[in-house]
Amino acid sequence: MLAYIVRRLALMVPTIVGIMLVSFAVVQFAPGGPVERVIAQITGEGGNATDRIAGSSGGDFGGMQSGAAAGDPVNSKYRGAQGLDPAFIHQLEKQFGFDKPAPERFLKMMWDYARFDFGRSYFRDISVIELIKEKMPVSISLGLWMTLITYTISIPLGIAKAVRDGSRFDVWTSAVIIVGYAIPSFLFAILLIILFAGGSFFSWFPLRGLTSDNWEQLSWGARILDYFWHLVLPITSMVLGAFATMALLTKNSFLDEIRKQYVVTARMKGLSERAVLYRHVFRNAMLIIIAGFPGAFVAAFFSGSLLIETIFSLDGLGLLGFESVLNRDYPVVFANLYIFSLVGLLVNLISDLTYTWVDPRIDFETRDV
Repeated sequence: MLAYIVRRLALMVPTIVGIMLVSFAVVQFAPGGPVERVIAQITGEGGNATDRIAGSSGGDFGGMQSGAAAGDPVNSKYRGAQGLDPAFIHQLEKQFGFDKPAPERFLKMMWDYARFDFGRSYFRDISVIELIKEKMPVSISLGLWMTLITYTISIPLGIAKAVRDGSRFDVWTSAVIIVGYAIPSFLFAILLIILFAGGSFFSWFPLRGLTSDNWEQLSWGARILDYFWHLVLPITSMVLGAFATMALLTKNSFLDEIRKQYVVTARMKGLSERAVLYRHVFRNAMLIIIAGFPGAFVAAFFSGSLLIETIFSLDGLGLLGFESVLNRDYPVVFANLYIFSLVGLLVNLISDLTYTWVDPRIDFETRDV
């Protein structure tokens, strides 16, 4: 098993490089980069935008907004740059690192990322790693609790539905699951706000943030209660939209195993239903559930909570990534992608190792990666 883990870890390097290379190449052809965004601010807002950019970069851009030749090749690269001083455009390119060739920029980026040096945000006066740390508590809270609660509800419910297939319990729980599957989580969120967050009925839960403003002054017990008080509505809306698929997947997986010949044989040998279910069926049926865990966990952690973060005013990684793409803040975009890919690959490896824990008959050591 150790050799398999080493091979998987070694293969993560070219995988991440390939992901970053494709994304970097796509960005090079995407219109409206950071230089164009700054030019649009300047041409649309005049000197105020220039003052903000000069202050954030430490450069002196005064007097560089005019005097460009009409056919200057530098200005012709950027839409709306006509009439701006070429020296100003060169300064912008240097500030954002676009004064170097694309291959050199990519190699430098990968070398920095290998050392977890993600640079600074283009448009926020903060390093990328500090910005991610600042947003991490929200994403950890939403992703972790949503995944744990979803699996805690879905797996026992799916097993119970498989054992009682066709019963009244199976029918009415299926109706609940269909409703949960059909209605998006953000609609559940809006409904919960209307009902319980000062919409039209009750005002039991807060609408903004992960903690209250006086959180620092609270005792530890009160802090924990305050934290979960803020999480009740967003987590409930996410779980209601996520548990349906997992419950049905669990039920169908267990039904497929229960109908196989080895289960009939085990029953004929006199084993109890509990022994048949948990000693024989469980480890086979759970494999497909485990296989779906990495994707569900990573999606919930990084991107699955974007709308929920927006609705409940929770400033997490999902909202950060979305805003960074809109603002062409490439250091933040690529850092999110790098961390997302790395965590996804590591979770996939953990998922494979969990296979061997659930079913010791699986031996990855004798298989190709």
